[in-house]
Amino acid sequence: MSLIPLTGDKKCQFITCWAAAGAVPGVIRDTGWMPQPRPLPPELGPAFTYAQAIAGGASARRLRNTDVATPFRGARATFTTADAPSLARAYLPLLHPGQYFSHLTAAQLLGLRMPHNFTTNVLHVTSEFPIRAPRRQHVCGHQTRQPDVVLVDGIPVSSPVRAWIECAAYLEVDDLVVMGDTLVRRKTPFATMEELRSAVAAHDGGRGTARLMGALALMRPLTDSARETLLRLLLERAGFPEPEVNGTIENEFGQTIAHGDLVYRGYRTIVEYDGEHHRLDERQFTIDVDRLHALAEAGWRVIQVSRSLLRRRATLLGRVETALAAGGWRRAGR
Repeated sequence: MSLIPLTGDKKCQFITCWAAAGAVPGVIRDTGWMPQPRPLPPELGPAFTYAQAIAGGASARRLRNTDVATPFRGARATFTTADAPSLARAYLPLLHPGQYFSHLTAAQLLGLRMPHNFTTNVLHVTSEFPIRAPRRQHVCGHQTRQPDVVLVDGIPVSSPVRAWIECAAYLEVDDLVVMGDTLVRRKTPFATMEELRSAVAAHDGGRGTARLMGALALMRPLTDSARETLLRLLLERAGFPEPEVNGTIENEFGQTIAHGDLVYRGYRTIVEYDGEHHRLDERQFTIDVDRLHALAEAGWRVIQVSRSLLRRRATLLGRVETALAAGGWRRAGR
């Protein structure tokens, strides 16, 4: 085996020539070795414009290397741009003063609960009037006279409440309920229900106003997850009474023994969504077992809802009805 340097178009590439007995004469194999590209100017950072790179000393040929992505015309990035957050970081060098990420993009960057399996390669960018809305491939441009902007890891985005309002132009009511419940969640809420009502009133007549009003009527504060919200909506639409969200459960001595996801206090019944971490985390599993034992001793019936059970709706609804009936609930007309 010998290494032979090539000339011409493939200069500096090396191939392996196999001359061993039994090998086909002249057959060559690419070793996969390639010379390392010259480092980019360090001042460019992970995302930059083509013009910045050229001005910093990088060549056009260097910018065509496979370790440099071209997510937008005129923009380059040294990381994979596979989702909206990474695309937003790649777009930052193209963002002008007075522009920021908004709508669905802002909601993702803020960590709001998105629709199940939501994906998009489109960025929403809003310009403050009189700056024109951007027009680029994979960019949906908007313009506003009343920006409401916060920073997320240094990235300008619509405020959480404004992002929710903006998403009403694209999402259905239930998706807005799930996202809205994030805003008024139990831990570290973004807003209050009163702030959301005021925002919807101020948006009156704008795109999605009817959907926002419908969502607002269905939202409840203190939720912990999207599945919890969807489970609550399912139970209410099945004709069951409205449950208390994340209600505190006390024993006969007045000691708090649990917080129930969906509490039917008058019927001593709790319905909870049981996520994967409850079974995979040994410490959490032990806590759950002790908690269930304490609830049973206090006379509570607990229905744990897995992802599988949530798909078998007839079975789930039957279990809830049986538990509520045992606590004295009856459907109207029966």
